[in-house]
Amino acid sequence: MTAAKNEPTTPARRRAPGMSPEQRRAMIIQAAIPLITEYGSAVTTAKIARAAGIGEGTVFRVFADKDELLQACVAEALSPEHAVRELDTIDVTQPLPDRLAEAAEALQAHMDRLGAILGSLGHRGGKHAGTVRGAGREESTTRIRAALADLLEPEKDDLRRPPEQIAALFIGLLFTQPRTDGEPDLSPRELVEVFLHGALSGGAE
Repeated sequence: MTAAKNEPTTPARRRAPGMSPEQRRAMIIQAAIPLITEYGSAVTTAKIARAAGIGEGTVFRVFADKDELLQACVAEALSPEHAVRELDTIDVTQPLPDRLAEAAEALQAHMDRLGAILGSLGHRGGKHAGTVRGAGREESTTRIRAALADLLEPEKDDLRRPPEQIAALFIGLLFTQPRTDGEPDLSPRELVEVFLHGALSGGAE
């Protein structure tokens, strides 16, 4: 018996294009980072696979074992790529205080993300936290400092020191801001004001 001429036909399902190993690694890392922040090195590859919407076996097609995956997540958190992109999008025609305030917000977000991951792994698997010491951290700081120096370039002739040195000083103040009992942390805008004008109210005369 032949089917009726007007009987609807089911369209063939189109398979989504496959991912390259590099794309799959990146996807798994992005799914794993929030779980590592929550569970530290106790997170299971099964939980990571569920979060990524894949089978657990797929994880081991691109990572040798869980240790390699954790190391890759730490490297991703340490990577300056996102922070550098944020700095590169800041409008250099803005006044310097506005540029530096935006830069401070971007860099604080970068450090908060890194600190959350390292804090979890530091308490439950210190060998992974140790990955950030050495060349990786130095390279990250160098790239961030260079991007920040570019934001200072329009004021080059008015700076007391070269933009690269001023950028290093700003990063030092931003990342080592001390905590004071009973006092809130400086906002990015307040930190910039102290950096540019010193501790005296109203700025230097």
